[in-house]
Amino acid sequence: MTDRRAASLTSLDDFGLNPGALRGYLHIPQGLPTRAPLVVVLHGCTQTAASYDHGSGWSTLADRFGFALLFPEQQRANNPNLCFNWFSPEDARRGGGEVGSIRDMVIATVGRFGLDPARVFVTGLSAGGAMTSAMLACHPELFAGGAIIAGLPFDTAHSVPEALERMRGRGHDRATLSDRVRMAAAHGGPWPTVSIWHGTADPTVDAVNAGLIVDQWRGIHGVGEPNVTERIDAHSRRTWHNRDGRVVIEEYIVTGMGHGTPLATDGDEACGMPGPHMLEVGISSTYRIAAAWGIVPAVAPPRHVDIAATVPQGQSSARLLRFDPTATINDALRAAGLMKP
Repeated sequence: MTDRRAASLTSLDDFGLNPGALRGYLHIPQGLPTRAPLVVVLHGCTQTAASYDHGSGWSTLADRFGFALLFPEQQRANNPNLCFNWFSPEDARRGGGEVGSIRDMVIATVGRFGLDPARVFVTGLSAGGAMTSAMLACHPELFAGGAIIAGLPFDTAHSVPEALERMRGRGHDRATLSDRVRMAAAHGGPWPTVSIWHGTADPTVDAVNAGLIVDQWRGIHGVGEPNVTERIDAHSRRTWHNRDGRVVIEEYIVTGMGHGTPLATDGDEACGMPGPHMLEVGISSTYRIAAAWGIVPAVAPPRHVDIAATVPQGQSSARLLRFDPTATINDALRAAGLMKP
């Protein structure tokens, strides 16, 4: 499978007042039907929308399974290192700043392309992960789920020095974590599900932050100890279920991984391209996050199977499969050593 270069992104214009002075980019697969899902993707520091899309493989996945993508992008005038300002009280609050810009982008994109407002999701890496925490807390009514990769809990820093301390895992007020989310917005509806990803060898954002994000959202969802703890190769996954048996929190701890987005570039889940902060570890966070949201199959089909239809609302497995017998035969011959790779 060949990853599409982020030249496929198009600029999003006229999306509102843009109080945070961000840029926005879209990837809309050809033939996308109405009521398709939307995934909002937030890059990390030193990255752009285009570079993060290329590394993570989100556009490849969207083309294959049929959903829209929105990529907010930071500008150097706001942050010289292109970090989203997750630690700034002006930018990480409901109704203003960068949170307000991203909210306006979401509303404009859903309306313009007739997307499903009940299937809007957000994910991000590092500063983008911390801003994902802010979006889930400040606008829980917008999102069905979120995925925080090498990020931090919401509202734990209010300046650059505090941000650096929290990144090291120091100075967190553990007792008020959930209260900070509750105070961010008056919300009476269902809360978004949360997926947390972190490497054990992250030198930039200490892995203690993953546990703190779990604790922040355990209080919101009213869950206690994990229902399932399992090993996936060398990595660990824990899940928390609500009273209905639905997974509302999941946590992946990736053994030996540094600071970045976990990738698999081989196998049926493969997508993305290794590079700075895009790390080949044999497990695809991009695919598994989308699967947790029900917008791709729970088990990845063979990559030569072209998935040509999107998932109808409320169904995670109803898809049109176009089977390629020639590719299947060729794969079998290669596996038997009877055909050159």
